Amino acid sequence: MRILNFGSVNIDYVYRVEHFVRPGETLSARSVTKNAGGKGFNQSVALAKAGCQVYHAGHIGNDGTFLLDLCHEYGIHTDYLTEVDAPTGSTVIQVDDNGDNCILLSGGANLLMDQDFIGQVLNDFQNGDLIVLQNEINCMNDLLYLAHEKGLKIAINPAPMNNTISRDALKLADWIILNETEAQELTGAVDSIAQLERLTEEFPHSAFLLTLGSKGAICQIGSYRCHTGACQVEAVDTTAAGDTFTGFFLSAILSNQEPAAALLTATRASALAVMKKGAAKSIPTLAEVQECPLIPEVF
Repeated sequence: MRILNFGSVNIDYVYRVEHFVRPGETLSARSVTKNAGGKGFNQSVALAKAGCQVYHAGHIGNDGTFLLDLCHEYGIHTDYLTEVDAPTGSTVIQVDDNGDNCILLSGGANLLMDQDFIGQVLNDFQNGDLIVLQNEINCMNDLLYLAHEKGLKIAINPAPMNNTISRDALKLADWIILNETEAQELTGAVDSIAQLERLTEEFPHSAFLLTLGSKGAICQIGSYRCHTGACQVEAVDTTAAGDTFTGFFLSAILSNQEPAAALLTATRASALAVMKKGAAKSIPTLAEVQECPLIPEVF
């Protein structure tokens, strides 16, 4: 099985601030850094650091060619990461003293996907390969339908949540990965168990990974459900925590770990990630996760 991550690649401008900027306020940042990011890129890094062979498909502008070098450094295949005549996607990220973040996103080159490019990339993959998707690029419905037609396994994190992905297209996914806010938007339910019940009713052919922040995460596959708590650590920067969790969880599942063990692996990985500044560069290696002594809380 090969892994294709068809997703966003961004340049992140990260501002360390005392608190998030309020309306009408001018606030001096304590520092600013320029990093590689994007949910797609971060998940590719997590998959690669977890030990997977991952191919990243997407677009960058001529201002983002340094991202190709970073992909090679992390072991990500860039055969399908192409340069187009548009700025690379970018974000402005505020990180406050609690390690929380808020993000302003500009899609740039990430929004220039078309059916020809999608078809060319998918032609190189075959039945049983895994495609990993997020919602920071365009043509998401086309990707879901074409990947399904090719017989690819589909794992999707439909964030940021909006109306661009149809519910019928989402039903094609083998794995749907959500946080509790996204699950509430999709189901209308507040309680995580009610969310999972509604999700399994509407998307009966999908398995679910529901991340709950400080309350841990739940995996649901049909009627089977398992839950892990979170590791109690001092968060420095939560920017890539969810992407780290996704990458390590999928890698563990592909390595035939039981879902409960995969949750533990992903929980430790994301805990290590939030203890460091930055997005992709904060993601730990598989060796670091395997050596991690952190034990999640039990609820």
